[in-house]
Amino acid sequence: MTQYHVYGLGNALVDIELSLTPEILAAVGIDKGVMTLLDEEQQQGILDRLQGHSFKKASGGSAANTLIALGQLGGQGFYACKVANDEDGLFYLYDLVNCGVATQLRADALEPGITGKCLVMVTPDADRTMGTFLGISGSFGEGDLSADAIAAADYTYIEGYLVSSPTGKGAAIAARQMAKAAGKQVSLTLSDFNMVKFFQDGLLEMIGDGVDLLFANETEALAMAGTEDLTAAIDHLKTLSRTFAITRGSDGSLVFDGDNLLEVAGYPVQAVDTVGAGDSYAGGFLYGLSQGWSYGKAGELASRLSSQLVTQYGPRLTTSQVQTILQAVAG
Repeated sequence: MTQYHVYGLGNALVDIELSLTPEILAAVGIDKGVMTLLDEEQQQGILDRLQGHSFKKASGGSAANTLIALGQLGGQGFYACKVANDEDGLFYLYDLVNCGVATQLRADALEPGITGKCLVMVTPDADRTMGTFLGISGSFGEGDLSADAIAAADYTYIEGYLVSSPTGKGAAIAARQMAKAAGKQVSLTLSDFNMVKFFQDGLLEMIGDGVDLLFANETEALAMAGTEDLTAAIDHLKTLSRTFAITRGSDGSLVFDGDNLLEVAGYPVQAVDTVGAGDSYAGGFLYGLSQGWSYGKAGELASRLSSQLVTQYGPRLTTSQVQTILQAVAG
């Protein structure tokens, strides 16, 4: 079995990204700045209203973006997910493979159904609003996991969005248990404020008796702790995870290495699109740890990657951009 730095699991979604004015977004009728789950009819209705707008399509999903960033850095990643035997599913699979990410998906063994899609609407303030139809990804479950690949990975990385699907939540819990049984580390990202707001009990089930590394942005961390006090939120996260990273946009991030709370500087830039920023941060951070770096140095790489990403449209950097940043940090 090939050895992996990270085994990830999450929702496989084809991203459809558009740039909109706040007025047009308001007319669409979904909450700005967060992810909202839609059924197929609701999502298609929004797409129909946005006919005439140019869009860009890419394989996405939070954990997929993280694994792709890891691969661009030179790490070995495996992504467990689910797509259907349709045009979008094949597009997704081939894009994933072309990015150098291993997967359990096989072109000749995809199930009938509809591949999930995420409508990503970006406003001029660089905020992103997402409307997601999970499609077949909503049935991703324990049967889609590989215990051998989990045991062959340094980290199992769990996408918090899985909490919205009963089978996805079950797969997340099973993956954590498999990783722990194999003596490997478990990382989880809270993913989105709405996941914390509406599915906090499920996230706590996924965390179980604790994970080794937790990713959250400041809003998610505060919501998870039920407080407006960042210090109290930090103390609460210490009860859920051995280590963690809290991203704070242009203010950088706070990283707890198990003993010390470290402040990682941000890199002020002109942001145009925050889609994938947290995902690239996690990819850089996990890569750094997999190379034996300190938490502070891993945080610096993560911060530089996410800062560069928000200066352009789309959920990923080019491999050339990633390698340039890696060389600058690694020396």
